[in-house]
Amino acid sequence: MTFNWKKTIAAASLAALTAMPAYAQEMTLKLGHLANEDNPWHLASVKFGEELAALTEGRIAVEVFPNESLGKEIDLINGMQLGTVDMTITGESLQNWAPLAALLAVPYAYRSIEHMDEVASGEIGDQIKAQIVEKAQIRPIGYFARGPRNLTSNRPIAHPDDLNGLKMRVPNVPLFVDTWQALGANPGPMAFSEVFTSLQNGTIEAQENPLALIRSASFNEVQSHVNLTEHVRSWIYLTIAESTWSKLSADDQAAVMEAAARAQAYERELFNDSIAADRAYLEEKGMTFVEVDGAAFQAAAKDAVLKNVNDEIKPIVEGLFSK
Repeated sequence: MTFNWKKTIAAASLAALTAMPAYAQEMTLKLGHLANEDNPWHLASVKFGEELAALTEGRIAVEVFPNESLGKEIDLINGMQLGTVDMTITGESLQNWAPLAALLAVPYAYRSIEHMDEVASGEIGDQIKAQIVEKAQIRPIGYFARGPRNLTSNRPIAHPDDLNGLKMRVPNVPLFVDTWQALGANPGPMAFSEVFTSLQNGTIEAQENPLALIRSASFNEVQSHVNLTEHVRSWIYLTIAESTWSKLSADDQAAVMEAAARAQAYERELFNDSIAADRAYLEEKGMTFVEVDGAAFQAAAKDAVLKNVNDEIKPIVEGLFSK
């Protein structure tokens, strides 16, 4: 049998061409964040990378670094400004550069997740994003929800009058301390690592956190009630460095925005599922969920909140409280 080397080379070349992607990879975006691999933010970040690769036919890849493995939040923001990091997930920490970012987590500013969505995707949200781009050189391209913070205790708290000097732990944030004092509680800052033991031995009677953290910290073992105060609703941005954004063509910028929109929708599905799952778990462990008089809590908190926000956002917060 005669060996036809020309035919063999041609066949090999065709096979190689067939195996190659339509476009070679041109850019890899580094996306670092603080959440773990099971968190909806991480899963949505991976989804963003998958969608962007598909939309650009593999020309743009995204490498996701969870668990602060690429750096802590402020380090990542600084890295984006220096051009060493492409993307992160960040929120009210951006108020260090853009004061309007404080609006992402104002107690009792948002009555429901629908109200929060209306603000985040509307005119106020556009103002926040524009200031972040201008002042921080970071571009929000989508946003993820955060679980609302709720009060746990060993008795039902349905109205501010029920607080009656309740000794509770709050983060070391003056706005939180003043708000809970105005509501009638006796709040004090404490490291999160000390909360379980302090609840167990009676040093404090209550604490406030999202359901996911209440579950992961096993507070169901030392608290009997989850009072649905939902006193802080907030969102957090998926962002890209402005220096990275400016390197993209108009078509690729559109692809980034479309991938971000798909990731945002995916995260919301995961978020809703996780809220339901966390509640079911805590109820199964014996915790009682208490519906509260949200309007009464908001009214009692209003003056303390307005006293603690800066003058630039105060008129906006007043408007949110009046709705």
